[in-house]
Amino acid sequence: MLSTVVATARSIAAYVLVLLYVLVASPIGIVVTLIIRRSHFLYWLGRQGCRIGLTTAGIRYRVTGQERLRREQATVYCVNHASNIEPPIIYMALAAVHPRLRILYKAEIHRIPVLSTVFDIAGFVPIQRRSREQSRKAIDIAAAGLREGNSFLVFPEGTRSRTGELLPFKKGGFVMAIRGRSAIVPLVILGSHDAMRKGSPIIRSVTISVRIGESLASADYGLERRDDLSRETRARMEALIAKGPVGPRDES
Repeated sequence: MLSTVVATARSIAAYVLVLLYVLVASPIGIVVTLIIRRSHFLYWLGRQGCRIGLTTAGIRYRVTGQERLRREQATVYCVNHASNIEPPIIYMALAAVHPRLRILYKAEIHRIPVLSTVFDIAGFVPIQRRSREQSRKAIDIAAAGLREGNSFLVFPEGTRSRTGELLPFKKGGFVMAIRGRSAIVPLVILGSHDAMRKGSPIIRSVTISVRIGESLASADYGLERRDDLSRETRARMEALIAKGPVGPRDES
């Protein structure tokens, strides 16, 4: 009972602090970005917001496989999805190599004032999965971003898993990777389901594991073999999940 009260209090504090931070930092970041015509500062502000939220909520994380990251290579990071806590963790875990990582995200989030403007300037791409035409345009935009050298974070399941087990994969992320001639890196998060379950706003203080897998070259597949690419990526993610949480000895 006491742990629930503490988790609730920390969650409320995290939400309030992040909201205030967004309201204050976003306008500053937008103005600076428009003046200097570069998004570096906006991304830096975003990472500070992630740090504030995770620290306040008591979320810690361990990462292994960081030596596999390549700054010079446009990459699509395919991540399992069990909790809303995952995007800020990924941002912090990959920040050293990809400080301006973009996201292919649900279009519903684009309706949030201020945040939608920040996402647009940062080059994030909203996708409306129920609209085939909008989805096609979103994939084209993301593929163009990859060809320009930008990297993207995608959740191939399309929605959060209630059990933590992988759901069926959508094809969009693999099509954009092939069209963008990028690498694909399977990446899994373990423990996020315990931190924040689907349907619950409470964030529990836990240590989360991030495992980064070996990359695949989408050019080796092509559009006609996009299902094969999806299956291989899923198999590698399942293998990473089977390894279990990251221990202190295998952190990188």
